[in-house]
Amino acid sequence: MALPRKLKLMNLFQDGVGYKGEVTEVNLPKLAIKTEDYRAGGMLGDVAIDLGIEKLEMEVKFGGLMVEMKEFFGSPNIDGVALRYAGSYQREDTGEVEAVEVVTRGRYTEIDGGSSKAGDDTEETYKAALTYYKLIVNGKDLIEIDLINDLYVVNGKDRLAEHRKALGL
Repeated sequence: MALPRKLKLMNLFQDGVGYKGEVTEVNLPKLAIKTEDYRAGGMLGDVAIDLGIEKLEMEVKFGGLMVEMKEFFGSPNIDGVALRYAGSYQREDTGEVEAVEVVTRGRYTEIDGGSSKAGDDTEETYKAALTYYKLIVNGKDLIEIDLINDLYVVNGKDRLAEHRKALGL
Protein backbone atom coordinates (compact mmCIF):
# COMPACT_ATOMS: atom_id res chain seq x y z
CA MET A 1 0.00 0.00 0.00
CA ALA A 2 1.28 3.44 -0.90
CA LEU A 3 0.51 6.67 0.92
CA PRO A 4 -0.04 9.96 -0.94
CA ARG A 5 2.42 12.77 -1.40
CA LYS A 6 1.52 15.58 1.01
CA LEU A 7 2.61 19.21 0.91
CA LYS A 8 5.10 19.91 3.70
CA LEU A 9 6.55 23.32 2.75
CA MET A 10 5.83 25.92 0.09
CA ASN A 11 6.83 29.33 -1.14
CA LEU A 12 5.65 31.77 -3.78
CA PHE A 13 7.85 33.98 -5.92
CA GLN A 14 6.70 37.00 -7.89
CA ASP A 15 9.18 38.27 -10.46
CA GLY A 16 11.94 36.50 -8.50
CA VAL A 17 11.00 37.88 -5.06
CA GLY A 18 10.09 35.21 -2.48
CA TYR A 19 7.24 35.52 0.02
CA LYS A 20 8.18 32.83 2.54
CA GLY A 21 6.49 33.62 5.84
CA GLU A 22 3.90 35.84 4.13
CA VAL A 23 2.10 33.56 1.66
CA THR A 24 -0.44 31.41 3.50
CA GLU A 25 -2.30 29.63 0.71
CA VAL A 26 -2.06 29.12 -3.04
CA ASN A 27 -4.97 27.88 -5.15
CA LEU A 28 -3.17 26.50 -8.17
CA PRO A 29 -4.76 26.84 -11.61
CA LYS A 30 -7.49 24.39 -12.49
CA LEU A 31 -6.75 22.68 -15.79
CA ALA A 32 -9.86 21.92 -17.83
CA ILE A 33 -10.58 21.19 -21.46
CA LYS A 34 -13.27 23.42 -22.93
CA THR A 35 -15.80 21.10 -24.57
CA GLU A 36 -19.07 21.25 -26.44
CA ASP A 37 -21.49 18.38 -26.74
CA TYR A 38 -22.01 17.11 -30.27
CA ARG A 39 -24.40 14.54 -31.64
CA ALA A 40 -25.27 13.83 -35.25
CA GLY A 41 -27.22 11.26 -37.20
CA GLY A 42 -26.19 7.68 -36.53
CA MET A 43 -24.64 8.50 -33.15
CA LEU A 44 -25.99 6.79 -30.06
CA GLY A 45 -25.21 9.73 -27.81
CA ASP A 46 -23.34 12.99 -27.32
CA VAL A 47 -19.56 13.23 -27.44
CA ALA A 48 -17.52 16.06 -25.93
CA ILE A 49 -15.68 17.96 -28.68
CA ASP A 50 -12.37 19.52 -27.57
CA LEU A 51 -12.45 23.30 -28.11
CA GLY A 52 -9.23 24.18 -26.31
CA ILE A 53 -8.37 25.11 -22.74
CA GLU A 54 -10.68 26.80 -20.23
CA LYS A 55 -9.59 30.10 -18.67
CA LEU A 56 -6.58 29.73 -16.35
CA GLU A 57 -6.71 31.44 -12.94
CA MET A 58 -4.67 31.37 -9.75
CA GLU A 59 -5.44 32.70 -6.29
CA VAL A 60 -2.88 33.58 -3.63
CA LYS A 61 -3.52 34.46 0.03
CA PHE A 62 -1.13 36.46 2.17
CA GLY A 63 -1.18 36.78 5.96
CA GLY A 64 -1.49 40.53 6.21
CA LEU A 65 -1.24 43.78 4.27
CA MET A 66 0.91 43.47 1.12
CA VAL A 67 1.57 47.10 0.16
CA GLU A 68 4.27 46.34 -2.44
CA MET A 69 1.95 43.98 -4.34
CA LYS A 70 -0.65 46.67 -5.05
CA GLU A 71 1.42 48.17 -7.89
CA PHE A 72 0.93 44.98 -9.93
CA PHE A 73 -2.88 45.20 -9.92
CA GLY A 74 -4.34 45.50 -13.41
CA SER A 75 -1.00 45.40 -15.21
CA PRO A 76 -1.32 46.86 -18.73
CA ASN A 77 0.43 43.72 -20.03
CA ILE A 78 -1.71 40.59 -20.11
CA ASP A 79 1.33 38.60 -18.95
CA GLY A 80 2.89 41.33 -16.79
CA VAL A 81 3.21 39.29 -13.57
CA ALA A 82 5.42 36.20 -13.28
CA LEU A 83 4.45 33.89 -10.42
CA ARG A 84 6.26 30.71 -9.39
CA TYR A 85 4.90 28.31 -6.79
CA ALA A 86 7.41 25.93 -5.20
CA GLY A 87 6.14 23.06 -3.08
CA SER A 88 7.92 20.29 -1.23
CA TYR A 89 5.79 17.13 -1.10
CA GLN A 90 6.63 14.04 0.95
CA ARG A 91 5.38 10.47 0.98
CA GLU A 92 4.68 9.23 4.49
CA ASP A 93 5.43 5.59 3.65
CA THR A 94 8.86 6.09 2.03
CA GLY A 95 9.89 9.56 3.20
CA GLU A 96 10.62 10.46 -0.44
CA VAL A 97 10.52 14.23 -1.08
CA GLU A 98 9.43 15.62 -4.44
CA ALA A 99 9.84 19.16 -5.73
CA VAL A 100 6.82 20.64 -7.49
CA GLU A 101 6.94 23.95 -9.33
CA VAL A 102 4.17 25.79 -11.10
CA VAL A 103 5.37 28.69 -13.24
CA THR A 104 2.75 31.16 -14.48
CA ARG A 105 2.37 34.51 -16.18
CA GLY A 106 -0.66 36.76 -16.15
CA ARG A 107 -2.06 39.77 -14.36
CA TYR A 108 -3.88 40.44 -11.12
CA THR A 109 -7.55 41.06 -11.81
CA GLU A 110 -8.83 41.12 -8.25
CA ILE A 111 -7.58 42.06 -4.79
CA ASP A 112 -9.70 41.12 -1.78
CA GLY A 113 -8.59 42.97 1.35
CA GLY A 114 -10.62 40.65 3.55
CA SER A 115 -12.13 41.56 6.87
CA SER A 116 -10.39 44.07 9.13
CA LYS A 117 -10.91 43.90 12.87
CA ALA A 118 -8.42 45.21 15.42
CA GLY A 119 -6.67 42.37 17.21
CA ASP A 120 -7.77 39.73 14.68
CA ASP A 121 -5.75 38.05 11.98
CA THR A 122 -5.94 39.69 8.56
CA GLU A 123 -5.28 38.38 5.10
CA GLU A 124 -5.39 39.55 1.52
CA THR A 125 -6.31 37.48 -1.52
CA TYR A 126 -4.96 38.15 -5.01
CA LYS A 127 -6.57 36.61 -8.08
CA ALA A 128 -4.65 36.38 -11.36
CA ALA A 129 -5.93 35.65 -14.86
CA LEU A 130 -3.17 33.64 -16.53
CA THR A 131 -1.83 33.33 -20.06
CA TYR A 132 0.94 30.83 -19.28
CA TYR A 133 1.21 27.71 -17.10
CA LYS A 134 3.99 25.18 -16.62
CA LEU A 135 4.05 22.24 -14.20
CA ILE A 136 7.46 20.83 -13.27
CA VAL A 137 7.92 17.83 -10.95
CA ASN A 138 11.45 16.91 -9.83
CA GLY A 139 12.89 18.96 -12.68
CA LYS A 140 10.77 17.28 -15.37
CA ASP A 141 8.37 19.39 -17.44
CA LEU A 142 4.97 17.67 -17.30
CA ILE A 143 2.54 20.24 -18.71
CA GLU A 144 3.16 23.56 -20.46
CA ILE A 145 0.38 25.78 -21.78
CA ASP A 146 0.92 29.15 -23.46
CA LEU A 147 -2.45 30.53 -24.51
CA ILE A 148 -1.01 33.42 -26.52
CA ASN A 149 1.64 31.47 -28.44
CA ASP A 150 -0.44 28.31 -29.04
CA LEU A 151 1.82 26.01 -27.06
CA TYR A 152 0.30 22.93 -25.43
CA VAL A 153 2.86 20.32 -24.36
CA VAL A 154 2.05 17.31 -22.17
CA ASN A 155 4.88 15.00 -21.07
CA GLY A 156 7.08 16.16 -23.96
CA LYS A 157 4.40 15.82 -26.66
CA ASP A 158 3.54 19.10 -28.41
CA ARG A 159 -0.18 18.73 -29.06
CA LEU A 160 -0.43 21.83 -31.25
CA ALA A 161 2.69 21.36 -33.42
CA GLU A 162 0.69 20.11 -36.41
CA HIS A 163 -1.81 22.96 -36.07
CA ARG A 164 0.96 25.59 -36.03
CA LYS A 165 2.53 23.88 -39.05
CA ALA A 166 -0.82 23.94 -40.89
CA LEU A 167 -1.02 27.69 -40.23
CA GLY A 168 2.54 28.30 -41.39
CA LEU A 169 3.72 29.30 -37.92
